[in-house]
Amino acid sequence: MNPLVLAVDTTQELGSLALARGGEILEETEIHEPTGFAHVLYGHLAALLERHGVRPREIDCFAAASGPGSFTGVRVGLACIKGLAEAAGRPAVAVSNLQALATFGAAPLRAVMLDARRGEIYGAVYDAAGRIVLPEVVAKLDSWLETLPAGAELVKGPRPLAAAVARIATGSFRSGEASDPAALDANYVRRSDAELFWKD
Repeated sequence: MNPLVLAVDTTQELGSLALARGGEILEETEIHEPTGFAHVLYGHLAALLERHGVRPREIDCFAAASGPGSFTGVRVGLACIKGLAEAAGRPAVAVSNLQALATFGAAPLRAVMLDARRGEIYGAVYDAAGRIVLPEVVAKLDSWLETLPAGAELVKGPRPLAAAVARIATGSFRSGEASDPAALDANYVRRSDAELFWKD
């Protein structure tokens, strides 16, 4: 089966969209929107689908990068994909940014990291099959590097992630792991500033 998958990443300043069939990327397009994606996302999606002669109801699975990243960006992408999937009656997949980033590596173990600001990073270790080896955390870079297994390849972001998200979602769809869109959730890793402020 060659499912048609639409993927969105709005979790970082450099966003991206991808359309894939059977894991083969038909197109990945980057969107640079420093002020946010909510006001431009649907226009870019419509243009992508039009270029390939695809209607939303022809898509088999929808996917979104679920974070970690910008809290607002995570919510924008997830809301978009959940809404489109619900309207089309199709399943959806939420993919961790760190798992997607690991697909850019080449070693058996891939230590992936993204800037979490405040002098911290989001980090994790995945194997070549995309399985988690060391859990996703937010930590100081030096202390996190000390926990890495020997021989782990360091893979850094940011990078356009939509194509990687689409490939992972294709595998999830084929294995029956794509889910009800309403079940998708954000992968913040760290609590929002509002939550931290409230606790303090």
